Amino acid sequence: MKKSLIAIAVLAATSSAAFAQSNVTIYGILDAGITSERGGAAGTVTKVTSGAASASRIGFKGTEDLGGGLSAIFKLEAGVRVDDGTLDNSANRLFNREAYVGISSKTAGTLTIGRQYTPYYEVLRDVADPFGVGYAGTAKNLFPVASYMTRNDNAVVYKTPNLNGFTGALSYSLGETAGDASAQRQVGGSVGYSNGPLNVSLAYNSKNNDTATLKTAGVGHNSMIAANYDFKIVKLYGAFSKDKGLGSAPLNGPATAYGYTFTASQNSNDALIGLTAPVGDTAGTVMASFIRKNDKDVANRDADQWAIGYSYALSKRTSTYVAYAKIKNKNGAGYTVGNNTETGTGDKAFNLGLKHSF
Repeated sequence: MKKSLIAIAVLAATSSAAFAQSNVTIYGILDAGITSERGGAAGTVTKVTSGAASASRIGFKGTEDLGGGLSAIFKLEAGVRVDDGTLDNSANRLFNREAYVGISSKTAGTLTIGRQYTPYYEVLRDVADPFGVGYAGTAKNLFPVASYMTRNDNAVVYKTPNLNGFTGALSYSLGETAGDASAQRQVGGSVGYSNGPLNVSLAYNSKNNDTATLKTAGVGHNSMIAANYDFKIVKLYGAFSKDKGLGSAPLNGPATAYGYTFTASQNSNDALIGLTAPVGDTAGTVMASFIRKNDKDVANRDADQWAIGYSYALSKRTSTYVAYAKIKNKNGAGYTVGNNTETGTGDKAFNLGLKHSF
């Protein structure tokens, strides 16, 4: 079945007539390089990595003009691994990154249904993190955006048009638990304002952890404020998140990376400060950040991460990069330094790679 679907996608990619009718665009990112990780129970791990800066992918998106300012839209995006050519997901999904269809209005906004990013994740990626949740310095290492905090299945998402700099998003993900409409339900939203060099956003997410058999698991809540300001010679970033309840801070990395079992916090704060700065002819960009995870559980398992990176644009579509990050775990914390695609194996990591977009 999977081979058949891939074959269909390839045939569609070679059919210019079909594209002319459907206004379909094929796009993607190929990102590959070398990653070296240290400090974990596995020792030094050096490997060819796919998607350290930006996850490698191939996607199909399209629009159809319905008249009256309305358009039908869709998107299908599959994660791939450049190092070995396999699908980039453990669940063996074909379109594991995004898969949705919807209606877009220039005046009323956009409504989409399917597998989509959470508003919380989008604010972290687009407003808060100078690394854009990529490279060794990704905020995903400490901010709670693993698993269901990144994307939702069965999601209905509404996004407003830009109203004098203000934008908003609402997301409702059905838990689809028989006999209990609230179990596994996820709700999120964001409000943002952009004016010249200033970008500010608020984001919220809640996940009901109840199941068909367990009705008392409770709800995990996350709220975040993020901002960046471009001074031209340097762009400053900042973010603060409060995470409360079961499942409010899912681990991005393995729970046993350091030879002991580390459990996720149920009460924590996350703070980030960072910057990007153009270098020389502006083709180069320096990135840096510091993140603190403040665990408020009894164990007080805090962690700090500092990171630095450099990206150089060889052209509009091709760039090379280098990045390094280190985490200091405290009181038995077990966070790892990963990147955009991988979760990491230790408390230090180095990336060197090349990225091409098409």
